Amino acid sequence: MAAAAVTGQRPETAAAEEASRPQWAPPDHCQAQAAAGLGDGEDAPVRPLCKPRGICSRAYFLVLMVFVHLYLGNVLALLLFVHYSNGDESSDPGPQHRAQGPGPGPHAAPGAALRRSRVGHERKVQLVTDRDHFIRTLSLKPLLFEIPGFLTDEECRLIIHLAQMKGLQRSQILPTEEYEEAMSTMQVSQLDLFRLLDQNRDGHLQLREVLAQTRLGNGWWMTPESIQEMYAAIKADPDGDGVLSLQEFSNMDLRDFHKYMRSHKAESSELVRNSHHTWLYQGEGAHHVMRAIRQRVLRLTRLSPEIVELSEPLQVVRYGEGGHYHAHVDSGPVYPETICSHTKLVANESVPFETSCRYMTVLFYLNNVTGGGETVFPVADNRTYDEMSLIQDDVDLRDTRRHCDKGNLRVKPRQGTAVFWYNYLPDGQGWVGDVDDYSLHGGCLVTRGTKWIANNWINVDPSRARQALFQQEMARLAREGGTDSQPEWALDRAYRDARVEL
Repeated sequence: MAAAAVTGQRPETAAAEEASRPQWAPPDHCQAQAAAGLGDGEDAPVRPLCKPRGICSRAYFLVLMVFVHLYLGNVLALLLFVHYSNGDESSDPGPQHRAQGPGPGPHAAPGAALRRSRVGHERKVQLVTDRDHFIRTLSLKPLLFEIPGFLTDEECRLIIHLAQMKGLQRSQILPTEEYEEAMSTMQVSQLDLFRLLDQNRDGHLQLREVLAQTRLGNGWWMTPESIQEMYAAIKADPDGDGVLSLQEFSNMDLRDFHKYMRSHKAESSELVRNSHHTWLYQGEGAHHVMRAIRQRVLRLTRLSPEIVELSEPLQVVRYGEGGHYHAHVDSGPVYPETICSHTKLVANESVPFETSCRYMTVLFYLNNVTGGGETVFPVADNRTYDEMSLIQDDVDLRDTRRHCDKGNLRVKPRQGTAVFWYNYLPDGQGWVGDVDDYSLHGGCLVTRGTKWIANNWINVDPSRARQALFQQEMARLAREGGTDSQPEWALDRAYRDARVEL
């Protein structure tokens, strides 16, 4: 802290010591009178406090000046501490200023000012030249913040307009064909799969244990009712009690499960995600508003430009009435069987699964929603996290169609507001650590009207070496091919001068 830098102590410790330190005072007249044998009603003869010599007056002056300097020093330190805590982070240069060269630099972790904030705390930042923004802390687990007015109304309308010009497609989690192909490459026996699902190790699979592990598939949101329907269709649960023994699970043919998943035609309300989306280019040659937003995000995150510029483009999402997105995390852990999507081209590894490695999420609300559509964080600031505790009795906290009101924290959509959070914990060495389970979030059911949002995800590989290699390779490709090396964004560049009539 700035105060620690000035005084060498924590500000509150210094203040306590200052309050307890005895202050200099002239001799006590009452004590002097008592020593001379004078009563309360008697006046002592007027005497100088000391002999008329320079030694006493000079000592008085020196002692007084010492305490004045100590007092002013502590006041100055406290003012500096308050100043830096409320938006000026020059004392903590952050990863953006520390990173040098093509590599990501030694730091990719939340800045000190963010880590030491408290829920409800607000601090001022300047992300654009003509106005101030205020960051408000919403939770500490995950580190979650809100910035009203991050986008102007005109910018929000322009983003929606560009997305409509490009066209939106139905959102989906994971196509069935890719899911089955990935599953077929895994060398997992049926017994091992049973043990993986049997969280409480009681030798039986309860419905909530299966629910906790079957959220992907073909994008079908599983409920207790839908699982029991599947059991009946593939004859996996002869007694119909909704609980599978090891013997019943071993008798089940997993191919029947995949066949049933393929044949089931799910309604939009039964999907993990019910929305439409598109992607908007933000790189060189993009619409000037797209570039301005990316630069604003760069100043907000204080990460190196290489990390931010090489992250995913802007995703724009439309939720119609009845739209939702069940609770999920934006990134996944990187195990030996997985690899980050954005660095897989330079990893030179063959693995069956990939994950997004989204270190940070910056979400923008592009309109005011008439009814519903909040962003829910079901376990924000919980004292502990237990995946199985998310499903209790008939309540699944991840179900944003039924139980959004039971989540710990809900953020109401307000046009122009941004919320951002960290999907990973720091590793203690200034880099990306484990996934933060508390970052679980979802989009509540839109009960009236339409909801428009946009997402900027900041991609960082938990492997520093892979991230550095990726950035070096992308820099080389940019030098050799320039913008022509990205033909998929040609349509976006054609819209670079698009305008919206307001």
